[in-house]
Amino acid sequence: MTEPEMPSETRPVSTHEAEAAAEPKPEVGVGPWEGELPVGTHWDPDLLADGDRRNVVDKYRYWKHEAIVADLDSQRHSFHIAIENWQHDMNIGTVVRSANAFLAKEVHIIGRRRWNRRGAMVTDRYQHIRYHPTVADFVGWAQGEGLAIIGIDIFPDSVPLETYELPKDCVLVFGQEGPGLSPEVHEAAVDTLSIEQFGSTRSINAASAAAIAMHAWIRRHVFNQLPG
Repeated sequence: MTEPEMPSETRPVSTHEAEAAAEPKPEVGVGPWEGELPVGTHWDPDLLADGDRRNVVDKYRYWKHEAIVADLDSQRHSFHIAIENWQHDMNIGTVVRSANAFLAKEVHIIGRRRWNRRGAMVTDRYQHIRYHPTVADFVGWAQGEGLAIIGIDIFPDSVPLETYELPKDCVLVFGQEGPGLSPEVHEAAVDTLSIEQFGSTRSINAASAAAIAMHAWIRRHVFNQLPG
């Protein structure tokens, strides 16, 4: 029989924990603007005065939030991301973060509206998110927008993502961690793609799969279009 763990307020603090707590945490972002203030409607006066500690690239330091979103909207790629959320999937936040990094048009959540935003690292403030209560609602929307529905999962009829020509206007759909894509999405998909694996596990994390698929689209439609 093991002894019950003491409450944190009474448990002795180890030397390592005390040293870690005493170490100053590095500051994120930049401090107040130095020198003559820049001119432009996209600058945020409060951030210029107080500093910008947000998780944004250097280009957007001191910018107003709405100015950042507007600039991103002018450059967004034509692919969308969708994830089923019937059992409160914990991967959605990370998927949203990756969608922001790869500049997806929108993220679609099928099923439950609630999801854990911690993994998004506040990127959901810059990423458009649309909710669909049912698969039928999502499929009707995608077909109305002329988007090819591409499922990502391991099925007998799945084809390798590595050799598939991803369409430019598409929505990449991911299932819940564990059960994977629902039969309804599988049936509605133009194609279902699998990601080649070489180890002992049957599948990889849904958020990791989403990032791999997004980058495959980027390689096909962004880097292949670069000159030279």
